[in-house]
Amino acid sequence: MLFNSAPFLFAFLPITFSIFFLLGANNCQTLAVAWLATASLVFYGWDNPLRLISIIGFSITFNFVIGWMLVRRPSRTLLAIGIVGDLLLLGYFKYVGFFAETIGVATGVAVPNLNVVLPIGISFFTFTQIAFLVDAARGEAREYKPLHYLLFVTFFPHLIAGPIYHHKEIMPQFERHEIFRFDISNLTLGLTWFAIGFSKKVLLADPIAQYGTSIFRRGSGGQSGWICR
Repeated sequence: MLFNSAPFLFAFLPITFSIFFLLGANNCQTLAVAWLATASLVFYGWDNPLRLISIIGFSITFNFVIGWMLVRRPSRTLLAIGIVGDLLLLGYFKYVGFFAETIGVATGVAVPNLNVVLPIGISFFTFTQIAFLVDAARGEAREYKPLHYLLFVTFFPHLIAGPIYHHKEIMPQFERHEIFRFDISNLTLGLTWFAIGFSKKVLLADPIAQYGTSIFRRGSGGQSGWICR
């Protein structure tokens, strides 16, 4: 689901936030967090729910358990296990196909096409969680509720496009009562920023991308006609 698509603008976004603030207004803060986390997972897994939600679900479970253990008893060994596990998952999806193809070209051995499709946003949620593990090992993170951690990682406005944020910037907000209350000034500010980003996407990024895509296609195909000779 794209931020500038009709399903997102006219269905997902208004429904998600309407129910969130409705639950918040009725002092159902835990349900509001659960709803927003569920909506974020739906947003992330829109194109391929089983595959994408399984991958991010595994990553979140792995990192939450490691982080929980680090908060209770900091350990460099445990931190290394967590970071290596994260990087192995990221490396598999980003580089295993490249290395297999490289080995095939270098050795002449027929290597099967692994056809590993890179999950969207995997770099963002992987490095976000690595930063959390490092802080947990340093004693700079405390034990968080599983539901809050789930929302911290999956929160849809940043999940597929970044930026990579810090748990200290997000997690404490889940315990503030005022964020569950509708505020017209916050809505106005949010819509302003959204309109600015939307305009940049539609009026600048998309038209420029047409030219960039053409150039990259020529380069990948070995054509160099666009270069002055």
